[in-house]
Amino acid sequence: MITCQIRYEIDLDKIAAFEQYARSWMVLIEKYGGVHHGYFVPAKEPPATTFSFPGLGSDGPRNIAIALFSFPTVEAYESYRENVAKDPDCDAATKRFQQSRPFLSYERLFLEPVVR
Repeated sequence: MITCQIRYEIDLDKIAAFEQYARSWMVLIEKYGGVHHGYFVPAKEPPATTFSFPGLGSDGPRNIAIALFSFPTVEAYESYRENVAKDPDCDAATKRFQQSRPFLSYERLFLEPVVR
């Protein structure tokens, strides 16, 4: 299994547009064989808690959102990339992004699970 984490720097004034963008991609990833674990946006009211390791932790930036999705293999992910590029719903999601620009940048990271 391969999991992709995407870290977005979002425009907090455009959170509704980002959520619409997220819902589009959740459908597209699942349509082409992936499992979407969700998009996560900053909590409106995060809890005020202490860190488990004092002196090491710090609060992260408030304008970061995360997406996590998995495919069973790298080949399945590559197939998704090829197929989604031809999908009209992908084109529509891309056009909505270009009009609303709900995020400023993103980073992609591929992860593998830790197993026992």
